Amino acid sequence: MTTGVRRRMGVEERRQQLIGVALDLFSRRSPDEVSIDEIASAAGISRPLVYHYFPGKISLYEAALQRASDDLASRFVEPHEGPLGSRLLRVMRRFFDFVDDHGPGFSALMRGGPAVGSSKTNALVDAVRQAAYVQILSHLKVEDPPARLELVIRSWISLVESTALIWLDGRRIPRGELEVQLVQDFAALAAVSATHDEELGALLRRALKGDPGDGPFTDLAVRLIALASPPAS
Repeated sequence: MTTGVRRRMGVEERRQQLIGVALDLFSRRSPDEVSIDEIASAAGISRPLVYHYFPGKISLYEAALQRASDDLASRFVEPHEGPLGSRLLRVMRRFFDFVDDHGPGFSALMRGGPAVGSSKTNALVDAVRQAAYVQILSHLKVEDPPARLELVIRSWISLVESTALIWLDGRRIPRGELEVQLVQDFAALAAVSATHDEELGALLRRALKGDPGDGPFTDLAVRLIALASPPAS
């Protein structure tokens, strides 16, 4: 019988391991509830060794947030192929995959967590929002957006965030339905703003051209028409 020998890790490899362990723990419970001792135990090292790589829980939390925010921002990257509604729906599914897998960590990221007030934490959240904003603009093929379009996109991103946070508290609406609803929310916000801005109206018509009959945008139009129609006597 041979005795297993723990492999010694290099500095960067150990740092990445600790970040991964911390992110896993923060994903399952609020970071306020996770101790350095738990992180050390899960990583199979001593508490002092954790402090050798990170000066404290806040710095480790911020490093975990950096990895999480990079992952979350990547969820908005989508090939520019197919109808816009279908693309946004795929983005929403990946976004909610992250929310589902990292519920407490996602809540802590958006609500501040133990690093509330930290300029670095705020910057990470803003970077995710900006990445989402830039991606949506790219799908609309717009480089210099009119003011109302910027308002629509940034408002929608805030709506997606707040909806996900509320959904995590009980998951009372089927996730798939909520993903479709959020895509339709984007179309609805854009349509309302387009009634006040012809440039935005033209842009929206171009973006929605070719949306299939079974797509989320066409489905929204059908539902609105049915809602406006008088009930059959």
